[in-house]
Amino acid sequence: MKFVTKQIHAYLDYPVALALIGLPFILSLGSSSPLAFQLSLVTGIAALILTIVTDHQTGLIALVPYKIHLLVDFLVALVFIAAPFIFSFEGLDAYYYWLNGAAVLFVVSMHKADLSSQKN
Repeated sequence: MKFVTKQIHAYLDYPVALALIGLPFILSLGSSSPLAFQLSLVTGIAALILTIVTDHQTGLIALVPYKIHLLVDFLVALVFIAAPFIFSFEGLDAYYYWLNGAAVLFVVSMHKADLSSQKN
């Protein structure tokens, strides 16, 4: 049962981006690698910019189609899940990326198509 609409996703984007920016400081990420801190911060800034330029309810400048936004989210989830293996993140650093990657994959996989915008 898919329940994440375009509107719900749009309202989740800003808090998620801000969390990716703020949580590395709050959780003191980077104990296993400085990259664990930096990757979240850079991804959060990029997510904030992407949200601002996405064609959805909370986007300020409709430059990026929503489907492209979903694709980017999916790719970020895959990178987050792989990052601990690739960069040897351990402990909290690894769990942070695995949890965030799984959460983003869940949201993207629960996306409910907007039937009113589809052509017959």
